[in-house]
Amino acid sequence: MPESWVAALPAAVGTGPILPSTTARGVERPPARQRGARYGLWWPCAAAAAAGGLLYLSFPPRPLWWLAPLGFAVLGVVLAGRRARAGLGYGLLAGLGLFVPLLSWTGAYVGPLPWLVLAVLQAWFVAAAGAGIAAVSRLPGWPLWAAGVWVAGEAARSRVPFGGFPWGRVAFGQPDGVFAPLAALGGPALIGFAVALAGFGLATLVLPLAARPRRPARRTLRAAVWLLVAVVAGLAASPLVDAARPGDRLVTVAVVQGNVPRLGLDFNAQRAAVLGNHVRRTEQLAADVAAGRVAPPELVIWPENSADIDPLRNPDAAAAIDRAVAAIGVPVLIGAVESPPVGGLRNTAIRWEPGVGPTGTYVKRRIQPFGEYIPMRSVVRLFSDKVDRVQRDFTPGTEATVLQMGPAAVGIATCYEVAFDDTVTDTVRGGAQLLAVPANNATFGRTEMTYQQLAQSRIRAIEHGRTVLVAATSGVSAIITPDGTVQQQTGQFTPDALVAQVPLRSTTTPATGLGGVVEAVLAAIGAVAVVVAAVLAVAARATIRRDQGGRGRGRGRWA
Repeated sequence: MPESWVAALPAAVGTGPILPSTTARGVERPPARQRGARYGLWWPCAAAAAAGGLLYLSFPPRPLWWLAPLGFAVLGVVLAGRRARAGLGYGLLAGLGLFVPLLSWTGAYVGPLPWLVLAVLQAWFVAAAGAGIAAVSRLPGWPLWAAGVWVAGEAARSRVPFGGFPWGRVAFGQPDGVFAPLAALGGPALIGFAVALAGFGLATLVLPLAARPRRPARRTLRAAVWLLVAVVAGLAASPLVDAARPGDRLVTVAVVQGNVPRLGLDFNAQRAAVLGNHVRRTEQLAADVAAGRVAPPELVIWPENSADIDPLRNPDAAAAIDRAVAAIGVPVLIGAVESPPVGGLRNTAIRWEPGVGPTGTYVKRRIQPFGEYIPMRSVVRLFSDKVDRVQRDFTPGTEATVLQMGPAAVGIATCYEVAFDDTVTDTVRGGAQLLAVPANNATFGRTEMTYQQLAQSRIRAIEHGRTVLVAATSGVSAIITPDGTVQQQTGQFTPDALVAQVPLRSTTTPATGLGGVVEAVLAAIGAVAVVVAAVLAVAARATIRRDQGGRGRGRGRWA
């Protein structure tokens, strides 16, 4: 083991005399316990919570993406040199600072207790990442390993429990930032890695100054490399997301937002009114086309739950949809809830053609736990009496069906699905030339939820180089170009329709081809670094015990 590493190991495991720590590259910084003694326990607790708060503030609807690297910088200063168990605690505070405000929209749906339970559960993933970051912070080049640990934490919470909850991934706050083009290379995982790397690089600018190194200019230059690497990588990827890049052809599309009778959980009590709203707004669009006020669309997208009265089994609902589709004269994607006599409900997108009727379906594959189905129903009932509003669970689909609508092969990611990498990637690999995101956000009222989800759709547009059409019952609906730009969007809780000419594309980005490989590699980097740090810590303890044993008993721990 290199001599400089041996010198650093006692401080790395929290034992040995309190001396300035030295990494293998000779970067000095005051050990965490020395900083705690100097400033007290309050400062790292407050700073950790503030780091999470900065991450939260970087998310839409605020255009403050640059706060995310600052949040990681603060977190890095707090965690560097700490024991893993201290990193766990400070990471938990950072997670609470992020998720308690970020997920406050869930309180509008299920009340404050389930909201806080969900926020705490998600915060524990950040706590685990904090422990790992603290562990690797003594390794040479620690910002690189720490960024990998962060990606591993996000990958874990995107998969467990109940299929995972990717909401709040750092990348979903970055559609306007310099790191966004990296989505086309490696998806959201690469964006998250770059943002964390830049932030931890900023932290290394602060830590050497606090330790008063003998050569501050050299230390600062070395630390700045991490920040520059992350930013330059984002800028270098920009040509991959050029909106002017030619596609297969241009197609005119329309998105219909019919609106709902009321906000909140009870909007579905008037399902016929919701369907009627979308029928009328489509008929108005047809009248606008006939009058020459807008261009005639070649396909139309309705939102999720726009036809909650099963039109495949209810003749009145089917007749109303037939009337609207005949008026506009092109295929319409209908968001419906199927109620088969046997089995669970199905959240379905139906291709409805004029003069023909339903000709193809896509069944939502990622259904929302505690929304579309209730796991552990008897336990969940202890936290919210609203659990019994879901009386019949939904059944997920199994295939990434792409529906041909007029000239376009349309891939579908229904609402919650747009947050999951594999669901969207499978759809594009299946031949989708543009993406539709039918959504129903009426349940969450005028919260930040709809803007957070819109940002996810923008990242998916960049990631796969596809136009994304967001159709929401109550807004915000939007037309997003392949570079992530919102070309048009509606307001909330108002009927509206958007019409635009957009490119179809069949070419794929590196991110589409690689799928989850980039995330797996980055997460593995973090995991391996944690293992290395743990092995070195064990070796350090063994060395300390051996040295103390050789000096004889009774001479004191630090003799």
